[in-house]
Amino acid sequence: MTHESNPFAPLDADDLMNFADRIGNLPPEHADWVGRLLQECMRARMHEAELLSQAPLAGQADGELEQQLAQIALDTAEWLKTLWTVGYMGAGSFPSEPRSAFPCIEFEDVLKSALFARIRQGKRPLPFPPPTRNGSPWHELVEGPADTHTVDAEIVRDEQGQAFAARIEGCADWQVVETIARAGEEEETPTQSDEFIVQHQGKGPLFQLRLAPFTAELRREPPRWTRRIRRQERGGLLSYTLEWWAKESGGTQDIPLRAATWERAESEAQHWIATRFPAMYGQVSFERVG
Repeated sequence: MTHESNPFAPLDADDLMNFADRIGNLPPEHADWVGRLLQECMRARMHEAELLSQAPLAGQADGELEQQLAQIALDTAEWLKTLWTVGYMGAGSFPSEPRSAFPCIEFEDVLKSALFARIRQGKRPLPFPPPTRNGSPWHELVEGPADTHTVDAEIVRDEQGQAFAARIEGCADWQVVETIARAGEEEETPTQSDEFIVQHQGKGPLFQLRLAPFTAELRREPPRWTRRIRRQERGGLLSYTLEWWAKESGGTQDIPLRAATWERAESEAQHWIATRFPAMYGQVSFERVG
């Protein structure tokens, strides 16, 4: 079947080379990016041929390659969806909503995207931008095992000397939630304190920021609330539910979690909280029941 009868058939080497010859006839403003795109296509074709040549069975190589390409396509779709709906770009290069046009994404953006790398690792993106460190998403601060980090930070004050914001690792989106009085000083004022409770854009965990003459320390606060995750078995099937506050009745409501293990249940519970109650994300611990 030829390319003319099937427009979705892969191009052969001669067709690709013909396109390369025609690029020189394009206007200068288009020739550069079209040429780069064709180079990437050629590189992908060569990589595909290399994979096929190294595989012991061509059938196995085709199947594995199709699965890899399908997963990459799904991950890319998730990445682009998150970029558009959340505005999830490291240095704030995506404007806040409403956005009228999708920004141009260069090849370097794909290679250096911490969000895309996170999705490729099988992790779900946060429904809101995480803090950044020197312009790159800082997921480790929010979700990593380390509670304390040495940082470069400064407090931003208003005309009355009241602390209301902080700049941490080049990110100016931190809010001062509380000023901590130093022990032994009964009449502490905000201008004297060097310890603060801060939060990034009003979402996610709370952190204690402690300033010193030549350094600063950012420590994640322990969870403020505890909710139960229940495991039940009915008819040989396991299910997990999150027990959550019900605002209308004042009681609790059960949130079903799509999980087969305790670890996945807690991950799903955290994602549910991040989606619906972002100000509480990272501030809820879980008690396993059942």
